[in-house]
Amino acid sequence: MRARFSHGMVPGGFCLLLVLLAGSAAACAAGQALNFPEARAIDELLMKAFKPDQPGAAALVTRQGQTLLRKGYGLADMELKVPIEPDMVFRLGSVTKQFTAVSILLLEEQGKLSVGDPITKFLPDYPTHGNTITIEHLLTHTSGIRSMTSMPEWPSQWRKDFTVGELINFFKDQPIDFVPDERWLYNNSGYLLLGAIIEKVSEQSYDAFLRKNIFEPLGMNHSYYDQTERIIPRRVKGYARSAQGFQNAPYLSMTQPYAAGALASTVDDLALWNAALWNNKLLKKETLAKAHTSYKLRNGQSTGYGYGWMIGSYAGHRTIEHGGGIHGFATYELSLPEDGIFAVILTNGSASPDLSPERLDLQMAAMALGKPVTEPKGITLGIAQLDRVVGVYAGDDKHERVITREGNQLYSQRSGGSRSAIHPLSETEFFFPNSQTRLVFFPDALGRITQVELRPRVGMIESATRIEKAVGGRKEVNLDATVLQRYVGVYELAPNFRLNVTLEEGKLMTQATGQPKVQIFPESESRFFLKVVDAQIEFIRDESGNAASLKLYQGGRITPARKLKE
Repeated sequence: MRARFSHGMVPGGFCLLLVLLAGSAAACAAGQALNFPEARAIDELLMKAFKPDQPGAAALVTRQGQTLLRKGYGLADMELKVPIEPDMVFRLGSVTKQFTAVSILLLEEQGKLSVGDPITKFLPDYPTHGNTITIEHLLTHTSGIRSMTSMPEWPSQWRKDFTVGELINFFKDQPIDFVPDERWLYNNSGYLLLGAIIEKVSEQSYDAFLRKNIFEPLGMNHSYYDQTERIIPRRVKGYARSAQGFQNAPYLSMTQPYAAGALASTVDDLALWNAALWNNKLLKKETLAKAHTSYKLRNGQSTGYGYGWMIGSYAGHRTIEHGGGIHGFATYELSLPEDGIFAVILTNGSASPDLSPERLDLQMAAMALGKPVTEPKGITLGIAQLDRVVGVYAGDDKHERVITREGNQLYSQRSGGSRSAIHPLSETEFFFPNSQTRLVFFPDALGRITQVELRPRVGMIESATRIEKAVGGRKEVNLDATVLQRYVGVYELAPNFRLNVTLEEGKLMTQATGQPKVQIFPESESRFFLKVVDAQIEFIRDESGNAASLKLYQGGRITPARKLKE
């Protein structure tokens, strides 16, 4: 989810998130000699990314059917000190979605459904609020249905086992977020519904359908519908970062990610899968092309997403790719189809932005392509030139992007997101460090900047129009330390996800599980804001004036958290 069964279940997809073990079996897990300079460069990249005594990754890169690198890094089990080997099984998260999409297309080729069919043909009791919602809308994240993983009620249910019907009942009565075909919004609920449709049409469980129609025919003997209680040989354990280091990942009932993120596999099986698709062993060429074509909204705007895959490019080369994030695991796989390159990385620890599987996987594929990722060289602009773009920009989906300047440095912050530095490539084009994403500003006839576009390497271009609104509107007030002390404590946002509030040298500090410590600033006696991310915290006080709970406001969501007793 991008809400953790993502692209990357994290409150936010199935889907929202290495120094080689010298002398160990992981050091040459397949006995593979690194005979290519590209392979040695990739190996060096991954050895720097993953430490030998921490969770790590299995990685594989192929080019024109030839394996360049197949290797494990770090630990599969921190308690037993077992190193990762490349034939080990990882939870995939939202990489599951492409298997669900292909299953739908297999049924379409068999004449049992059409992607243009309304979902009520198969789920007659599903409330569509007067709209026609098709199978294609579910495949492309354009249905407007509320994503289960974006619901504030969801984290409290992580440990509960659901039937498919109970899963659907959990979100089906939520209001829609938009009219179908009006917007694109990553949506795990849509893929849960696709699983139910596969079961209804095939008269088999989702698990059985995949085994009989995909895994067994392709020889994917180490791919599974993951279940916690099931014995799965060579299954890797998942970990999460905490303030004290790594800990076992929070428990999630694997009934919940279902067709949006419940599969587990190996890098070898995923290479078999990728090759079979491009060799048309499962689908006709023209059928697969539908899954790998960017869907267009009603207004003609391209979404950068097909059926279960994101559509992008790198250095002028087309990419077909997707990531996954689920408790304890983060994954990414990328194809350069015209170049015959496939790269996949499966990790078992919380990924940081600097070491995200997406970023590492792109670097791996780029090295195999012979066009390594490099940081662009920025230029220097004067204060007046920088101030041209400073302002607030509003998108059609009601989000705002705020551009601010501190000294000679510009910053960009989207509603609910973190603040990021941006650097100029020209007076109107800027880049984010360690990213292929660009911000492009557009002037009107008088030269005044009126619009901005966020242009990611993969996915949908995001447009916003400048509005008359003051930048940096929140004002900090002074509070006595005796007031701040009333808010100190530990608050539970979700099972195994806590916010620790401390008072340090007169400053109120917060630290979420697995995240760095940051200061929060008072704007009233009980309401505080963050500067590093667009979020606010409101403390709810009891009769004595001490905090009993809090509410976190971020990205249009309100997440309550109770204060834990000491």
